[in-house]
Amino acid sequence: MAESTHSTASAGAADRVDERPLEQPPRHGTLERAGRGAAAAALQALAFVQFIGETSAAAARSVRHPQQWRVRAIWHEIQVGGLEALPIIGLTSFLLGVVVSYQGAAQLQHYGANVFVVELVGYAMLREFAPLIGAIIVAGRSGSAYAAQIGTMIVAEEVDALRTIGIDPLQRLVLPKIVALAVALPLVTVFADIAGVFGGMVVARSELGIGFGEFIERFGRVMQGSELLVGVGKSVVFAFVIATVGCFQGLRTSGGADSVGRQTTLSVVQSIFLVIVADALFSVVFRMLDL
Repeated sequence: MAESTHSTASAGAADRVDERPLEQPPRHGTLERAGRGAAAAALQALAFVQFIGETSAAAARSVRHPQQWRVRAIWHEIQVGGLEALPIIGLTSFLLGVVVSYQGAAQLQHYGANVFVVELVGYAMLREFAPLIGAIIVAGRSGSAYAAQIGTMIVAEEVDALRTIGIDPLQRLVLPKIVALAVALPLVTVFADIAGVFGGMVVARSELGIGFGEFIERFGRVMQGSELLVGVGKSVVFAFVIATVGCFQGLRTSGGADSVGRQTTLSVVQSIFLVIVADALFSVVFRMLDL
């Protein structure tokens, strides 16, 4: 009887223990969450600056030893990041030129200034839209591919294997991508310029009665070479931003496949954001310099 009573008491105590609510994770206030987010962003920015410094040092070492450059890998990255992106960038730029010309034609017709659609399309495409749309598309294609490739190699411990046998991952994985994109994106931007201006020509002919010959003649007379150089110069900076952010986020991968997806998403978002920030800074600087 005593044993039965003891068993019943033990079962009741166990039931009371099981009925206790589970401990909930601590809830952080809005201010604390904002502080944690700011601290994490500051640490990531500091790590990004450190990564840029390490990459610059690796580039300096490669300049002193040209035999370390992997020309075949650079050419492959140019083909993937540049040549294979031409169809989508060309179509997008053509449609953007159509939109700019069509919207401009609707307003210019009211003032009898149809011919100024040439300047509108030229300045908009060469200075702003062509380099920006090319950079955004390349960031979505190549930037994400860089982060996914390097992140997958980290998960598979291939990057650790490179370090073990004495190969610098920055020279083998990062520098070829940066150099290739710095070469490919300006060329892609020039192609986007041509496609966008052609889209504007098509609308100018159909809506305003401006023939191709007249459009090209005025375009060559009023548009200066500096406008093309401005857009191409922007694209070089955009290429460095996209390639650096993609490789940086790829190298920050840790854990499993979910981390690869997370860093890939971060690389696209941050690349596009920084490209737009850089474009805004260019606009301010060019306005101050009267360019």
